[in-house]
Amino acid sequence: MDDPTGGERIKLNVGGKLFETTVSTLRSGGPDSLLSALSNRPAHDPVFIDRDPGIFSTLLSLLRSNRLPSTAKRFSNQELIDEAIYFGIESQLRSALAPTRLNGIDASVFTTVKPSSDGVVSDFNAIESDGSLWVAHGGQITVYDWNLSHTETVRTHLDFITSVRRIHSEIAAVGSLNGSGLHLYNTANGRRVHSAEWVDPSDVRIYKARVHAIADSDDSIFASYNCHHGENCILMLDKSTMRVSSEIGRITGNSSKNMVPTKLKYVPEMGILIGSSVTSGSFGYAGYIRLWDPRTRNVVWETNEPGSGRSSRFGDSFADTDVDIDELSLFKICSKSGDLAMADLRKLSDDPWVYLKEKNPSMSNLGGNGGGNFAVHCYRKQVFVGREGELEVWSRIEGNDENEGVYMYRRNCVDKLEDSERGAIKKIEGGGDRLFVTRENVEGIEVWQSSHNSGVVSVL
Repeated sequence: MDDPTGGERIKLNVGGKLFETTVSTLRSGGPDSLLSALSNRPAHDPVFIDRDPGIFSTLLSLLRSNRLPSTAKRFSNQELIDEAIYFGIESQLRSALAPTRLNGIDASVFTTVKPSSDGVVSDFNAIESDGSLWVAHGGQITVYDWNLSHTETVRTHLDFITSVRRIHSEIAAVGSLNGSGLHLYNTANGRRVHSAEWVDPSDVRIYKARVHAIADSDDSIFASYNCHHGENCILMLDKSTMRVSSEIGRITGNSSKNMVPTKLKYVPEMGILIGSSVTSGSFGYAGYIRLWDPRTRNVVWETNEPGSGRSSRFGDSFADTDVDIDELSLFKICSKSGDLAMADLRKLSDDPWVYLKEKNPSMSNLGGNGGGNFAVHCYRKQVFVGREGELEVWSRIEGNDENEGVYMYRRNCVDKLEDSERGAIKKIEGGGDRLFVTRENVEGIEVWQSSHNSGVVSVL
């Protein structure tokens, strides 16, 4: 068998156990895999490979059927990954282990990621492309890969990190309300590679400004800074040089509509940066949403609640906001009524809000009253809402008549009663086909996934 064809058989001796398969099966691992190389060897005697035969049997079944057999449950994911890397078929295993498409109406808690020390997570960044996770806890950054396996932990010079964002494959940007500046760390070697402070030689008060929020685009980093006397701005840094390239939206910060942005998000399709800030007190909620063009540094639209007269529900200020960058929509949740509203980013006006109509009769009386903690996150054309400890999802119904300004959404609970009792939801963020949730003063990050066995079909 000097020139074996795909249908011919070949024998392998793995860890003392004899396996017989076809050349085409081995080559399905890809041309650069070890198994593909072995398929080209003459078949006089079985090739001996000193690896675990049980795991190899599982991987061989994967190559035959493109899915893992039930026997794979005998091994940990990391054991399977280590062997797949050895044989050069990690991409096939990665596809088999990946969760099914995230559908909020069929999601449940799959696991909890908990750092080994300082388990209460202060902030995290979930990566949409692969579902990996960058976690800030105490003064540390911990990275989990696509399989949520721990890859590295970096101890920073900060005592307590309050903002974290992955900037490059091995670079994290962090900020702290307890220390000044934006700091970039290489998580591969643990070294701080750059720091950016907000300084103004003409104003000595601009000193030791704290970072409250971080966002990024393909070529820039955006960070909101706040000084002790309340003056704040957004600094834009060039990713290639890590140097400050522009100062955006500098304001005094002496009222709720001038507070430092605590949320930032860049919308690539429109080239705009969206910032928001919300405060609460004895008189309720107050805040703003503001859109900037980073190229001109000008404000292109803004709204303030209460006080601007731009909301048809005066006195029902928003408690949280988020942006759907796929649908180019802006969402807010009202602090008193608990209603969810949206605005089209392409059609912003003095009062652009459309309040979503509940079409699920079983949900019409749930969560209707405001108060308490709220969190909103848009992901994969779904809107996830946290109300205290409860998690719900809003899914758009096909066939809406947008010309009439009516948007129909179906609202469903994501969690069970025991889930909602774990504590108030602090942050929601999607990454890959997972949803990550943190709760106030609760250790770890909940990982929500949809079931492979679900019969639910999304209408999105």
